[in-house]
Amino acid sequence: MTSNYTDLLTKKRKWTPVRPTYEPVVEGAEDVLARALSLRALEIPVGNFIEAATKKEIPANSLELLESNIVDEIRHDQALQFAADSFGGKLPNYDKEAAAIVNAWVNAPEHPVLKAMVLERSVFFVLLPILRFLGNSALRTVSSDISMDEQIHVVTNSLFCKDMGIDLTANLDRLRKTTVAWMVDKVGEVTAAANLNHASKDFWIRQSDSLLYRGVAPELVETRKSRMPAFFEQANENLPNYV
Repeated sequence: MTSNYTDLLTKKRKWTPVRPTYEPVVEGAEDVLARALSLRALEIPVGNFIEAATKKEIPANSLELLESNIVDEIRHDQALQFAADSFGGKLPNYDKEAAAIVNAWVNAPEHPVLKAMVLERSVFFVLLPILRFLGNSALRTVSSDISMDEQIHVVTNSLFCKDMGIDLTANLDRLRKTTVAWMVDKVGEVTAAANLNHASKDFWIRQSDSLLYRGVAPELVETRKSRMPAFFEQANENLPNYV
């Protein structure tokens, strides 16, 4: 009988990021999207967290899956970098603020897999719907592709923490809420001006709360009204390569 970690590994799908061409986004969403895309700087640290964990005691049969998830983070970083580059300087620069957020996560004293779990479960799964909700077809595609990987990562890291008896800390709870609050600080201005739902900053923080504590965020179903583009609606250079 295979382990849960082995089962998760068989469910993964490989894909290759591409450099998308520029497309407009929801009017006024540039600031929110810039903040969300700047947090791509957390992808490599998450991979580093998992790599650090593999040097310690880990659950049986989990190593191959953990190493595969590390590779995913490199691909996510590249895909989000390509997406950010497609704007050609049209977005505000939040690199300095994002670096400070990264440092806070890196320097947090908790177990590295717990940090990865909290980030992926309650920060990335808010960030990705933001890209889908306010972005263009390229951002919606990137969001979808990364989300498929992150679903496996969240289950992996949640299972790891359960197996190793690692519990959430108040420090990481505060840090993820601060991170999400910074990312969506001006989302109300955008969605109100565009006559969209989910205008409240509190809405997105509430989704993060629900994702962290319940593992689900039913209210995010509404953001799926931002329709995923069909393959025939996009230029070939905007489509990832799937294996």
